[in-house]
Amino acid sequence: MSATYRVAVRALCDFTARQGGLDHRFTPAPSAREGMEGHTLVTSRRGEDYLAELPLSGKFEGLIVTGRADGFDPTANRLEEIKTHRGSLERMADNQRALHWAQVKVYGALLCAERALEQITLTLVYLDIASGKETLISQEATADELHAFFAEQCQRFLAWAEQEAVHRQDRDSGLQTLRFPHAAFRPGQRELAEDVYKAASTGRCLLAQAPTGIGKTMGTLLPMLSAMPRQQLDRIVFLTMKTPGRRLALDALATLRTSDETLPLRVLELVAREKACEYPDRACHGESCPLAAGFYDRLPAARQAAVDQGWLDRDALREVALAHDVCPYYLGQELARWADVIVGDVNHWFDSHALLHGLAQANDWRTGVLVDEAHNLIERARGMYSAELDQQRFNRVRRAAPKALSRPLGRLARQWQALFKDTSFKEAGLEEEGDPRKPAYRLLTVLPDKLVTAAQQVGAAITDHLGEHPEDASLELQELLFEALAFCRLAERFGEHSLCDLTRYGRGRAVLGLRNLIPADFLAARFNAAHSVVLFSATLNPAHYYRDLLGLPENTVWREVASPFTACQLEVRIRTDISTRFRDRDASIDPIVATMAQQYQRKSGHYLAFFSSFAYLEAALARFREAHPEVPVFSQTRGMPEAQREEFLARFAPGGEGIGFAVLGGAFAEGIDLPGDRLIGAFIATLGLPPFNDFNEALKARLTARFGQGDDYTYRIPGMIKVVQAAGRVIRSPEDQGVVVLMDDRFAQASVRALLPRWWGA
Repeated sequence: MSATYRVAVRALCDFTARQGGLDHRFTPAPSAREGMEGHTLVTSRRGEDYLAELPLSGKFEGLIVTGRADGFDPTANRLEEIKTHRGSLERMADNQRALHWAQVKVYGALLCAERALEQITLTLVYLDIASGKETLISQEATADELHAFFAEQCQRFLAWAEQEAVHRQDRDSGLQTLRFPHAAFRPGQRELAEDVYKAASTGRCLLAQAPTGIGKTMGTLLPMLSAMPRQQLDRIVFLTMKTPGRRLALDALATLRTSDETLPLRVLELVAREKACEYPDRACHGESCPLAAGFYDRLPAARQAAVDQGWLDRDALREVALAHDVCPYYLGQELARWADVIVGDVNHWFDSHALLHGLAQANDWRTGVLVDEAHNLIERARGMYSAELDQQRFNRVRRAAPKALSRPLGRLARQWQALFKDTSFKEAGLEEEGDPRKPAYRLLTVLPDKLVTAAQQVGAAITDHLGEHPEDASLELQELLFEALAFCRLAERFGEHSLCDLTRYGRGRAVLGLRNLIPADFLAARFNAAHSVVLFSATLNPAHYYRDLLGLPENTVWREVASPFTACQLEVRIRTDISTRFRDRDASIDPIVATMAQQYQRKSGHYLAFFSSFAYLEAALARFREAHPEVPVFSQTRGMPEAQREEFLARFAPGGEGIGFAVLGGAFAEGIDLPGDRLIGAFIATLGLPPFNDFNEALKARLTARFGQGDDYTYRIPGMIKVVQAAGRVIRSPEDQGVVVLMDDRFAQASVRALLPRWWGA
C-alpha cells in the first residue's frame, strides 16, 4: 500500500469483525454517562500500577492503527477491555461478544509489539451497572497469535483502506481545479463565496446574511468544497431545517458533478428512519424484518456498491440497499462514515445524540459545516434541549405495568400529587380539575427534586426489569422509559439556560417541562468541534442576537451580502393608523380589510396576507368575504396536511388572481418560492411579537440577566425575523416587482425599522 491510511481500533473492528443481523429490539443499556462512570469504577478498584486509557498504535504496511486500551495491569500482565451492561450477560448476542474479543486482541497485539511481550492475558471485564458486579472472561494469548490476528484484520481492511486513500487523493486533486458551474456569478454570490472560503481557510465561524435569490446554496457549497483539499477537511456537512433545503443542496451538488463528470465526490442524503423504513409494520430485527436478517453479512457488498456509485440521495441509496437486501436506513448510517458531503437535518450535528457529531469526534474528523436557514437554529435547538414528563401517559402505563414495577411507579405517582399540594400551586388553581380549554400554568422557581429523583428511580427500575424480562418491553413502557431518561439527563444539567414549568389540563393530566431558553450552553461545544461553521440566511440581523443565543465563538465573523434588489422593485407602505395589539384586534379588522381591498383594486394579482394567529386570520377572512365577495380568497387552516398545503401553493399559478390568508411564522411565511407574477404583494397585519405570557416574561428576565437584552431578544427581534421572512416571499429575482404593506403603528418606530432590510428604503 503506497499511501498511509489511519484507522482507530474501534473503527477497524467494526469493519472487520461484525457479522450476523441487525437487532434493534429494546435491550436496556447503560447511558454514555453511566458507561464512563462504570469505567472509572473498575479502574479505581485496580492497583497503583494499573494503566488506564493507555494510548497504543502500530503499523501494518501502509495502515496506521491507533486507539486507547481501557486498562493494563503490568504486574499481572493483563490487558482489559471494560464493557458496562444491564441484565443477564447470557442475553448478549454472540456477534457482540465477538466484536469485544476482536478489540481486545488488536489492543493486545499493539501492546505486545510496543513492550516486546511474548504473551499476555486478555480479559473482557463486564460491569453490571445495577449491582456493580464484575464478570471477568479471560484467555491467554501469545504475541505471535495476536500479531497473526492483527495482520488478518488489517488484511481484511487493507483493500478498503487503499481504495479510501486513493479516493481521497483523487477527490482532493479534483477539488483543487473545481470551477463555478455557471457562466457568471449572480450579484452578491461571489462576495458570499469569498467570505465562506476565508472562513474555511482560517478555521472560523461565519454568520452570513444574504438575500434570497443570489444562490446561497451554491455560494456556500462551492467555496467549502474548494477549501476541502487545502484545509485537509475530511467531511463537509450541509444541514437544513426542512426537506426542501436538502433538495436545493442536492441540486447544487448535482450541478457541480455534471459540470465536471470526472470529480469523484461521494454525496449522501440522510433521511429520518420512519421515512427510510421499508417495513414500518415490522420490528427491527432478523426474526421479523428480512432486511435486518444477515445485515452485516451482506453489508460489505452493499457498502462497496454504494461508494462505487458515489451519488446517494434517498432514491439511489434505497436502490442500492434493496439490490443487496439490506436496510436503507442503516446502510445510510454506515455510509455516513465514508461519504465526502453529507446532506441532512440540523439535528445530525447539534442534537445531544447527533450521528455526525459523534462520528466526527470518534474519528477526529476536520469538518466543514454549512447551516442553511440558520435563523431557525435558535428555536430548533431549544427544542432539542427541552424535555417533558406527561402525567397522563405515566398513569396509563402504571395501570398496565408489571407488578414488579409497582413500588417505583407508586413513588413517582405520589410525587406528582405532592406538586399540587404545594400552596403556590393551589393559589394558581393547579390543584383543581381545571378547564381543559384554559389549562392552568405555573413556572417553578426550582426543580422539584423529589419528583426528579423518583423519575430517575423509575427509569432505573424499568431498565433493570426489562434486562431480566425483555418480553415485558411494551411500546408504552419503553416510551415512558425514554421520556424519563431524557428528562433526567437534562435535569442533571439544569441551570440558568433553562426553566421548569407545570401545565395542568385537568385531573391526572399535567405536563412537567424542562424548557431550554439559551441553547448557547449546549451548542458552543458543537461549534468548537468543527473546523469551520458557516451559518447563512436572508435574516441574521442583528449579529449579536445569534452570537449570544447560539454560543458562537468570539472570533465569529458577520457579513452582510449586498442585495441585488433595489428599492424601486419593492414598494413598502406602512399604515401607522392601525394597531394590531391584542386589545385593538377587533377595531383593526375593518381598516385592514379596506387596505387590502384598495391595493387589490389598484392592481389585481396574487397576494399573501399574514396574521399573528388563526383566530385573527379567521376574523379578517370572514369580514373580507362579507365586504368583497368578488375577490377570490383562500386560507391556511389549522393542522393543514401536506396535500392541502400543496393545493394552497398551487393556487398561485402564473397569471392568476386572489388573496391567500396565512399565519406569520407558519408553512407559507418562509421557504416557499413564488417568483414573477405568482406573487406580487404581501400584507402583514402584525409585528410578529411572541405572546405576552408568564413563559415569555420569564424568558425575558433570564435574557436580561444574561445579556441585558431581554425585551429585544424575547419579543422584538424574533417578531421582526418572521416579518422579514414573510415579506421576502414577494421579491425572488432581479426581475420581480411587488408591494409589501406593513399594518401597525409600531413599524414607524426607529428601533423596529432598524431591523428591516436596508435595501427596502423604508
